[in-house]
Amino acid sequence: MNWGNKIHLTVFGESHGPAIGAVLEGLPAGEVIDMEKVMAQMARRAPGHDITATPRYESDEPKVLSGFLNGKTTGAPLCAVIQNSNTHSEDYKDICHIPRPGHSDYPAMVHYHGFNDIRGGGSFSGRLTAPAVFAGAVCRQILRRRGIEVGAHVLSIHGVSDTPFDPVNVSTELLEDLSSRYFPTIDHAAENTMRAEIAAANKMGDSIGGVVECAAVGIPAGSGGGPLSDGIESVLSSLLFAIPACKGVEFGAGFHTAELFGSENNDTYYYDGKTVKTRTNNAGGILGGISTGMPIVFRTAFKPTPSIAREQESIDLSTKQTVKFKVHGRHDPCIVPRAVPVVESATAIALLDMLS
Repeated sequence: MNWGNKIHLTVFGESHGPAIGAVLEGLPAGEVIDMEKVMAQMARRAPGHDITATPRYESDEPKVLSGFLNGKTTGAPLCAVIQNSNTHSEDYKDICHIPRPGHSDYPAMVHYHGFNDIRGGGSFSGRLTAPAVFAGAVCRQILRRRGIEVGAHVLSIHGVSDTPFDPVNVSTELLEDLSSRYFPTIDHAAENTMRAEIAAANKMGDSIGGVVECAAVGIPAGSGGGPLSDGIESVLSSLLFAIPACKGVEFGAGFHTAELFGSENNDTYYYDGKTVKTRTNNAGGILGGISTGMPIVFRTAFKPTPSIAREQESIDLSTKQTVKFKVHGRHDPCIVPRAVPVVESATAIALLDMLS
């Protein structure tokens, strides 16, 4: 539950515990933080606010306990707690002996010798992304004052695609617009089609996944830790894969580069009169783990929500028999729209860590 080097993040709590929260250490003192803007980001992730999300309603209002005074960071660890107020723990009474397919229930049970909190997924739940978004919303305000903007959109859901970013020309205005919306798409018509796809899956008692595309602009060339574990891809991926349901990350042209000639994949340089740029951006703004100065562009794949109303097979660990099983409770038919601010937040935290 800990991450970071210069900026250190700790996330704590369980889905159905009294509260969840985050501690963010290493922030510079004297940084002005607008809590209304923080709340706006948290509202984009919060459950129960949109028909495509779980009906579990949580206000997700963070209570800051330390590290913040008179609207500014103090330099001490910034700690915030979010109360859990709408839990239905009885929905999970069977999971202690019938693990849900696609969930961490069984491996966590083995790893923690049966002592793990299974209610709502416990510490493995997507509920824990709420404090992460709080931390990310703080970090992105600090980055913005340094001329760095982060934003993302729903690139695809179950085969329905949005217009991708132009990898060489991502505007700050576009990223700001996307970061203000619950279901951000570049092509507004794509949102309606995606919503219809989610509704159809939900009607069948099923779920669907998708891809979030994220970009960061304003990062100076030469930024980053270099090769191996300190490179931008390595640092970003380590936090992106901590998001529940994330199953893949690709930078720039990603897996498509495997189909190209070197002459097609190489991003040729030119001088625009002010700075060095590349005519294409197959590298996603990163070479050797270091920023090229071009937009950092990457995509994150999210699996379908494993908790579905359709009947599935599992095993009863107490009898060692195969059983038919239905997941009860309140779950997202598609977590991708709510994952967008989480991806943005993870990106902001990772970038501030690298640039501090």
